[in-house]
Amino acid sequence: MKRTDIPGSSGGSGEGPGSQEPGSGRRVGSQHPPPLQQQGGTLHPSALQQEGSAPQQQGGGAGRGWSSANPYQQQGGRGGGYYQSRGGGYYQGRGQPPRGGMIPQQTAPQMEYRPRGGPHVRGESQQFHGRPQGRGESQQYHGRPQGRSEPQQYHGRPQGRGESQQYYGRPQGRGEPQQYHSRPQWRGEPQQYPSWPQGRGEPQQYHGGPQGRGESQQYHGGRGAYRPVGHGVGPSAAEPSRLPLPELHQATQEPDQAALTCTSESSSSRPAEVALTEQIQKITLQTEITEPATSQAEVPASSKAIRFPLRPGKGKSGISCVVKANHFFAELPNKDLHQYDVSITPEVTSRGVNRAVMGQLVNNYRESHLGGRLPAYDGRKSLYTAGPLPFTSKEFQVTLVDEGDGTGAERRQRNFRIVIKLAARADLHHLEMFLTGRQPDAPQEALQVLDIVLREMPTSRYTPIGRSFYSADLGRKQSLGEGLECWRGFYQSIRPTQMGLSLNIDMSSTAFIEPLGVIDFVQHLLNRDFSDALSRPLSDSDRVKIKRALRGVKVEVTHRGNMRRKYRIAGLTPNTTRELTFPVDERGTMKTVVQYFQETYGFTIQHTNWPCLQVGNQQRPNYLPMEVCKIVEGQRYTKRLNERQITALLKVTCQRPQDREKDILRTVCQNAYHADPYAREFGIKINDELAFVDARILPPPWLKYHETGREKDCLPSVGQWNMMNKKMINGGRVNKWSCINFVRNVPESATNRFCHDLAQMCRISGMEFAMEPVIPPTYGRPDQVERALKAHYHDAMRILHEEHKELDLLIVILPDNNGSLYGDLKRICETELGVVSQCCLVKHVNKTSKQYLANVSLKINVKVGGRNTVLVDAISRRIPLVTDRPTIIFGADVTHPHPGEDSSPSIAAVVASQDWPEITKYAGLVCAQAHRQELIEELFKLEPDPRRGNVPGGMIRELLISFKKATGDKPERIIFYRDGVSEGQFYQVLFHELEAIRKACSSLEPGYQPPVTFVVVQKRHHTRLFASNHADRSSVDRSGNILPGTVVDSKICHPTEFDFYLCSHAGIQGTSRPAHYHVLWDENNFTADTLQTLTNNLCYTYARCTRSVSIGNFHGLSLHFQKFVVLLMLTLLSFRPFNSAACILCSSRCF
Repeated sequence: MKRTDIPGSSGGSGEGPGSQEPGSGRRVGSQHPPPLQQQGGTLHPSALQQEGSAPQQQGGGAGRGWSSANPYQQQGGRGGGYYQSRGGGYYQGRGQPPRGGMIPQQTAPQMEYRPRGGPHVRGESQQFHGRPQGRGESQQYHGRPQGRSEPQQYHGRPQGRGESQQYYGRPQGRGEPQQYHSRPQWRGEPQQYPSWPQGRGEPQQYHGGPQGRGESQQYHGGRGAYRPVGHGVGPSAAEPSRLPLPELHQATQEPDQAALTCTSESSSSRPAEVALTEQIQKITLQTEITEPATSQAEVPASSKAIRFPLRPGKGKSGISCVVKANHFFAELPNKDLHQYDVSITPEVTSRGVNRAVMGQLVNNYRESHLGGRLPAYDGRKSLYTAGPLPFTSKEFQVTLVDEGDGTGAERRQRNFRIVIKLAARADLHHLEMFLTGRQPDAPQEALQVLDIVLREMPTSRYTPIGRSFYSADLGRKQSLGEGLECWRGFYQSIRPTQMGLSLNIDMSSTAFIEPLGVIDFVQHLLNRDFSDALSRPLSDSDRVKIKRALRGVKVEVTHRGNMRRKYRIAGLTPNTTRELTFPVDERGTMKTVVQYFQETYGFTIQHTNWPCLQVGNQQRPNYLPMEVCKIVEGQRYTKRLNERQITALLKVTCQRPQDREKDILRTVCQNAYHADPYAREFGIKINDELAFVDARILPPPWLKYHETGREKDCLPSVGQWNMMNKKMINGGRVNKWSCINFVRNVPESATNRFCHDLAQMCRISGMEFAMEPVIPPTYGRPDQVERALKAHYHDAMRILHEEHKELDLLIVILPDNNGSLYGDLKRICETELGVVSQCCLVKHVNKTSKQYLANVSLKINVKVGGRNTVLVDAISRRIPLVTDRPTIIFGADVTHPHPGEDSSPSIAAVVASQDWPEITKYAGLVCAQAHRQELIEELFKLEPDPRRGNVPGGMIRELLISFKKATGDKPERIIFYRDGVSEGQFYQVLFHELEAIRKACSSLEPGYQPPVTFVVVQKRHHTRLFASNHADRSSVDRSGNILPGTVVDSKICHPTEFDFYLCSHAGIQGTSRPAHYHVLWDENNFTADTLQTLTNNLCYTYARCTRSVSIGNFHGLSLHFQKFVVLLMLTLLSFRPFNSAACILCSSRCF
């Protein structure tokens, strides 16, 4: 697991095309009142303490406390530290804001936490100087000296096996030592996890010890007397402290919501619920496995006892308007739906063959044996009818005859035995009750039947892929290069909404393999003409590329007239065609492939120096020359596209809203649902007009800039603003910087001019930025990036070493097409040199604009610890349920490897706000986990330790601790935004991750359970919103999209649950996609207006650009953070990083 600081204002949608940087930042906070009283694990805001008193706190067991599981050891520097700066601390040294890096962390040694002064450890202290070492060596970091005095040391847990690791925390000053004396563990061992610090600057002392019966534990805080007093019974040496286990239910429930938890047994329930019933029954919220619990939490008997929050009413804030949505009303049928199990013998895996068998059965027996019913078939094991069949179980015989080859030869026949047996009835009455809010669970069986019925006709006409259908006839095909082409299609899904059943239809596009001869495909793939090189064999690299592209592709032979036998390619032969021989009779007579085709088919093979295609299996391989094979049409390309292909695909899919709306209506007209025999059979009627939906446009938030600027406050207009006459609210400091250029033929004068203009822009924007570099700009060879970077860095450090300074910033000029150079550079700067870098493309050096320089200055500022802007409502404490009490906002996401990368891990990232009440700075953690695992495994974990038992850790715990260190307050409210979760995973993700959050909180303090709001953010959906009148310029932005701030929580949303669509950004190209927010857990009792306004305002705190973004700062950071970490990991693994795809936030390379 790696950790880094990311300012909440890093990353964005308006990034200049040539800027590719991660953010990094310092911690800023303000004084706040002491934490509120805790009673029974629930925080009571009304129970404020009088001055000189504080809530009583019972002593906890070993392993608890608001200090991380690895007490930090720090010696300043920036070799990858956490909250590092020029002395490794919080405004340490010359007041320089700290900077972030990324450092792995593991288990802690047995130490005490003394952030100021010398170490207080059982044994000798560990000091770390220099960059990270290999496995087994101590990890060391050099930093800027601590005011020319002894280094400050934070003792951290070792990295891996014997590897020490430190984190850069907050030093308190220059001389006075601050001491944190943690309470020893019971049974005489020193406690490993001291209680969390209270103050921010002045010295504080925490005195604790084992309490006897009736004794109270006292904490002497630094911001006044914070002494819990009372007469409770603390744990004794023989009795470890016991933690009451929190229950897995909402802390507060509305009466109508509570009533819904009493559910009845029904045949219609969520499939996820049934799958999770056993898991839920075993859920326990014990934080310490070795710690006995005094009481057992009430655990739901099944997932039906858990209900997602009901909608707390519809929002009223903003300007009312009407928009159109690509949802089409579907009238609920009034027929009984029956499900039958289908068994086909011999069993086949192809859905196409199964459909052909069932189609033949219906043609043969519909009137005679099926009672005239027209069944809908899912291609696997289920058959559905509108009404019962005349039997409960029956066997049928069907013969499939292959198509003729035109030669008059006998056609192949295949016999199948089909058994149809009644399985269940899908009651539409339950679906009707769910749509009207009288039943809490959506009857998935009924919805699935209706979806299959409406897919029958498109499946017979088009190529089905997932929930989408594609055809070469749906729009004009576009070439993507290298043997691929783009097919147009449409997405279709039936959904339950407030207006009843809705058919969601959207346009889509994807890559297909062109139906070319294999020789032509290879020429396109390698981008070479082999007409003059047929006699030369392929190179090894060409063979590998061809094999990867063709493996699994279906081809048909062309040398046998009309008989087009189909095969699937398994690979290429190791030998060339002219060298291949095989036995032609039982005596073992060998013949070459060239001879066989000439004698048998009269076909002369031209490419004899090329390998053959190997089809069939390894036991019985079959060889086919490439020139007799043609790729079968309609095969989707599932492998990874290159940069040029993605660019071409985006051009095809990028449609203006008006054009997309017309295509959707044209698709509905072409599908002719009114004439669909299956829809008519089941009584389904589809409206052919877009749904008109009530919406509101939320106002943008006021943004605060520095008082010395001409404009101190700013109100964005149509989702954007600029930096003219404004200065950053917290300007960073860059006194020592240099520049390295990796592009040939760039004049030195152009490089110097660019650096001067950039430095000038940073100063104008409010930063303290030196005008001259430490050393003149140098040139580095792109193929020797590591050598050039280290040489340049060491040249600069030779000068700075005499001044006891470090390099604040490295400006890097890169080619426009830099391939893996960018990833290599970031890996070296972040993990080896520990220097902040800012990359710029050469096209911006040759042609500089003020707008580009202003954008780059925003990124530089947040990397060196500054902040660009904050919300006015945040600093004036006017954000409901955020600024009234210390609140932490989390954002989490998991990035999965591309298709075809079966061994690559998934990457989980979690960020959390660190500067309450401003909520603009974020710290981040990342970890690799199992391949395509969506649940975040390391939110909370217990690490076994031979001396201390199970040691609590995990990302949530670490981020809660860092929030406490940065703000001086423990979070009293948690808001958790989670991305990338499909509807089928809602229950699973909620159970796992909410439990992890509760365990992390309990591990820090007995009874500590702040209320949690858990919100899923979905971007991969197909709902699109269009202006009701495209000609009304006041209702659209410049791209023709709906205005930023448009929110919809009616009609097309869930019938009863708390969800909404929010389009918070202005469109640039194509059709804007609103984010869908679904609340799965809400103990903070958000109203619709409160949550919608908060979410919209967070989208304006993204400091890498002066635009609102499509999803809030909390989640945008996790996306950029993941992308950067994945990039580093791919580079470390010697893969070529794919880093040029359009980011959904900023439409450019993010870091």
